[in-house]
Amino acid sequence: MPTTPAQDGYARPDGTPYPRANDETKWRAQLVPQEYHVLREAGTEAPFTGEYTDTVTPGVYECRACGAELFRSDAKFASHCGWPSFYSPLAGDSVVYLEDRSLGRVRTEVRCASCGGHLGHVFEGEGYPTPTDLRYCINSISLRHVPEA
Repeated sequence: MPTTPAQDGYARPDGTPYPRANDETKWRAQLVPQEYHVLREAGTEAPFTGEYTDTVTPGVYECRACGAELFRSDAKFASHCGWPSFYSPLAGDSVVYLEDRSLGRVRTEVRCASCGGHLGHVFEGEGYPTPTDLRYCINSISLRHVPEA
């Protein structure tokens, strides 16, 4: 059975603590219900409804829960899948990965390395013309875009 950030609590899969962890009462107070559902309960927003699906404005995408920088706009690409897509995180240690078998197949869940918030999933080998052949399929509601100054 898959786990959620709310169930997993304060530690990364390797056991190290998330530096910006909160208890669930604080997360519920800080996040609106849909943000909480996606970030803490590993939910998914409906495709083609997120505010950043088609955004092309230069800048950085932060975790909506804790503000950690996760992705740069120059790694964003149009995958036409219904969610914002990136081919690489801002830095290798800005996200953590968990095996997800919730749909009867193996997927790789992506979480914020600072607070453990659910971001989405990463897929490999889909044939997109990107430098990494990866598609980080990320929920808009998990992100906050900060335009370049």
